[in-house]
Amino acid sequence: MHPTTHPTMRLPEDSSLARVQRAFAAHLRDPATCPPPADVAPRRMRVYRELVYANVESLLASNFPVLRSVLGDASWHAMVRDFLVRHAAKTPLFPRLALELLAYLDGERARLPEEPPYLRELARYEWLETELRLAEVEPDPTGVALDGDLLAGVPVLSPVVRWLRAEWPVHRVGAAFRPTTPPDQPSCLVVCRDPDLEVRFMEVTATTLRLLEGIAAAPEATGRAHLEQLARESGRDGDLPHFLEAGRRVLEELRARGVLLGAR
Repeated sequence: MHPTTHPTMRLPEDSSLARVQRAFAAHLRDPATCPPPADVAPRRMRVYRELVYANVESLLASNFPVLRSVLGDASWHAMVRDFLVRHAAKTPLFPRLALELLAYLDGERARLPEEPPYLRELARYEWLETELRLAEVEPDPTGVALDGDLLAGVPVLSPVVRWLRAEWPVHRVGAAFRPTTPPDQPSCLVVCRDPDLEVRFMEVTATTLRLLEGIAAAPEATGRAHLEQLARESGRDGDLPHFLEAGRRVLEELRARGVLLGAR
């Protein structure tokens, strides 16, 4: 959101036009403390201020509707204004402004007076939907047996799958549920984009999430190898046949939900 110029058209830092541009942008971001350029009519400046804020606020609200509702008007607008004042975005692309809000929440932000303790996790959860909607990759079934053996073969993850391990049950947060203490166990959430471009969320066990992490980390290993490793990690290798059979059912369910494409 800091103004950028084309590399071949960069203005000298001490030029009068560059100084006007910096003052103009600073005022748009922080009108409370940065005066407007003296040679811009107040009415025009007000239009620019309102357009910039309204566009940024509207885009963020559309990407974080639950966060917007949980914070309420005053805290939400305070956060958006602080975001404009403090955060130097790395991308000029408006659709990726939501990702910049996550960077702001992880970094230089000012804490809100009564912000919920799950604010950052909720924002990251809501971003996953936007991330998958923006993803330009499509599942490629080339070389994948869609009904292949997921134990003997190599499970293939869909490229439009993400997951999140959250201390708070952010998938349940809303008008009727605003927790004040975290549960004993974290929430393990998987997000997948289906062939109709709909983004779907599912809650899984910690063991299932660890299985997905293993598949992502070792994409050439068979399903059986992943499950054997998981059994050793969890101390459940004493009854390996039972564990493998339960694991097969989990893999089949993940394929049915589009998380896995099939096997190689």
